Amino acid sequence: MIGRRRVLTLALGAAAAAGLAPLPARATPEEVQALIRGLVGEGTLRRGRVKLDLPLLVENGNAVAMTVAVDAPVRGPDRVESVHVFAEANPLPNVVRFEFGPAAGKAEVSTRIRLATSQTVIAVARTADGQLWSDEVELLVTLAACLE
Repeated sequence: MIGRRRVLTLALGAAAAAGLAPLPARATPEEVQALIRGLVGEGTLRRGRVKLDLPLLVENGNAVAMTVAVDAPVRGPDRVESVHVFAEANPLPNVVRFEFGPAAGKAEVSTRIRLATSQTVIAVARTADGQLWSDEVELLVTLAACLE
């Protein structure tokens, strides 16, 4: 049986031989801002209406409880269409995207996410009338995840 380190070494060697570079260990805040700009486009991103609830001190980044709520209806012209969550230091910074329809009842969701290290997590909500709202939380992770 081959150990995980040996398999990883073989995979990285094969990627290098094929001319492929391995993925960066984590994204940068600039890359996340570029993703958000791509989502926002020509629109204006405003603070408020979105409440991102995460613990400020996380003992284990493998399963971090998160709740995102938007103070907007799920029906009508100013209804919430989607919420996007970004983590500035994760290997894949576009953590999750939620879409809401009229059957959702309200624009709120709770889940768990993985966080690679201490970082800022950003939530962006898009409404049907083109408004964009955000919230962010800077948190400290004592045991990192996303390392494999």
